[in-house]
Amino acid sequence: MTVEATKYVDLGRSAGSAATALRRALIHVAIFVTIITVWEYASHVGHLNPLILPAPSNVAQAMYELYFVTGTIYRHFFVTMYEAVAGFFIGGVIGLSLAVGAALNQTFRRYIAPYAVVFNVTPAIAVTPIIIAWFGFGWSSKIALAALIVFFPVFVNTLSGFLRVNPDAEEMFRSLGASKMRTFFKLMVPDAAPIIMAGFKVGMTGALIGAIVAEFAAASEGIGFLMQRFSFHLDISSSIAVLLSMSIMGLILFTLMEALDATLIFWKRDSRLPAISQKRARRFRKQMTALAAQ
Repeated sequence: MTVEATKYVDLGRSAGSAATALRRALIHVAIFVTIITVWEYASHVGHLNPLILPAPSNVAQAMYELYFVTGTIYRHFFVTMYEAVAGFFIGGVIGLSLAVGAALNQTFRRYIAPYAVVFNVTPAIAVTPIIIAWFGFGWSSKIALAALIVFFPVFVNTLSGFLRVNPDAEEMFRSLGASKMRTFFKLMVPDAAPIIMAGFKVGMTGALIGAIVAEFAAASEGIGFLMQRFSFHLDISSSIAVLLSMSIMGLILFTLMEALDATLIFWKRDSRLPAISQKRARRFRKQMTALAAQ
């Protein structure tokens, strides 16, 4: 097949993929519009109680007021975002550090793993009052609960990833005289990276849940506090608007983790691998040219 024919085939495939993606997007939009239309109609004819499920137009009006009229949502939004991100980093660092130690030392793994299981089987909601008693009613208790929820998925996924390294590849590294640290960084880390990132994605979602649960228990600011306040006043439209804001926050955090995943684990992405390979090839050619010039 000639180069021109190959280009035409690639263009045909791209056009087909674009048409398929557009068709799927239109189907999703049609389903969404249908649901909203039926929901709005049922609310207007009185089939739905506004104290239980208000009309979409009322929810949209509440969101408009929260974001563009009063601006109430912004301070609470960023408070919860800070608590979730801080808890994610603290829990992630602790879980990752302990998992690395457990993977490299069998004795350490034997004694640390049972305690990690205890943390996991203990419901986070059950320990919320204790955490609030320890850390107070401010941001610290929310960050602590978020870190506690983040710890286990990061620890388990990281440890599982390191323990599932290809034994043949590990034997080859050992036969070539590679040190333990070189084997860890050049083999174990890249091989376990996809599983580790999966744990971090789960942990990010858990961090947001932990922060909001702690805000439900005791807080004076944050998305959870705001939603609880609206619910107590039976302002269900504003409560649902805040709930949608929680979804937006979760989507933002998950998108950031997806972008980080695509950047760090590029060899698992067919769309990213050619670009990275070309970039490294250009860097190698520049180094060779500089060496030749010397």
